[in-house]
Amino acid sequence: MELEATLLAAFTMYLGCGFLAGALIGCIGIGGVVLVPLLVYFGGVDIKLAISAAMFAYIVSGLVGTYIYAQSKSIQWSMALILFIGAAPGALLGSWLVAVIDGDFLKALIGVLAILSGVQTLRGGVKTDHGDTPSLGATPLIGIGAITGVLSSLTGTGGPLVLVPLLMWLRLPILLAIGLSQAIQLPIATFATAANLMAGNFSWVIAISLAMGISTGSLIGAKVAHRLPTATLKIIVAVVLTLVGGFLFIDVLGLGV
Repeated sequence: MELEATLLAAFTMYLGCGFLAGALIGCIGIGGVVLVPLLVYFGGVDIKLAISAAMFAYIVSGLVGTYIYAQSKSIQWSMALILFIGAAPGALLGSWLVAVIDGDFLKALIGVLAILSGVQTLRGGVKTDHGDTPSLGATPLIGIGAITGVLSSLTGTGGPLVLVPLLMWLRLPILLAIGLSQAIQLPIATFATAANLMAGNFSWVIAISLAMGISTGSLIGAKVAHRLPTATLKIIVAVVLTLVGGFLFIDVLGLGV
């Protein structure tokens, strides 16, 4: 009975972590950054297992989020497919570079990007509608996809944390940026999961628990995003970006839990 109770408690905890991250991912495209720390700090999960399980869960959140945003016509597939071209090899390259480049340095860079993007959003530097959407060529989009793939596989964030700030800097509408961030999770998480499975660094129990929670959270979050006024969504994105950047700096400085 004690073993069953312990397993149930662990399953519930993983499910809850997945739901929280999924709700944030579905609503604002960013949320994966909280998943691994929750598992490590509160669940006592080894960080390598936490990252591999999270990457598997992002496949599910990507499928759910992509479906919802596509139904609402918030994904430009011509842009998404080009981003995929860069994201897939970028994810593989990031997996190889993870043992070479200092992760804290990369976290600091992403933290700067997140904070600056959050501040810019609060100052009104980001579009909230689809009028006069900037046209990006194939080469810049492939480059953005590659950068997203590399950094996401190095940090275990799934893609949105990197892609949303980049697209917001380029003044794309918020819903469009979030929609593309949903889709880009698919190639990044799929390639990363394949690498983790081949390396034998994987826990199906944790992965499936997270996937169940993150799929439900993503579904609810995506529906909420399309019902919120764009001005409100803009503030939420800005605040979360700033908090994420601050969290990353705290983690790098070793001031966290």
